[in-house]
Amino acid sequence: MTAPALKIAEILDQPAVVPLWPTVGRALGLAESTTYQLAAQGRLPIEVIPLGRRRVARTIDLHRFLGLVPKETGAGPACEAGSAAGNDEGAACEAAPSVEQSALPS
Repeated sequence: MTAPALKIAEILDQPAVVPLWPTVGRALGLAESTTYQLAAQGRLPIEVIPLGRRRVARTIDLHRFLGLVPKETGAGPACEAGSAAGNDEGAACEAAPSVEQSALPS
């Protein structure tokens, strides 16, 4: 049986390193067995870090894969927890403007 998926606010409130299960698997909507099987095959969309017998992933990699932080534009994080989005996840996320868009014309 698959556990319910994590909400965006729950994903953004994670420590720097998270376990593959339940955090990464639930965020990706995967069952526990599927999460570990994909990790063993090297097919998870984020890097898996062996830590003793445990397998963990960097939270920032999970955030980037889910589109919760902008790609390296030099801007800070564009996602904030809150109810401004009007959805049941309770998080608002807007893409940060690229460096080219924010530059003044000469």
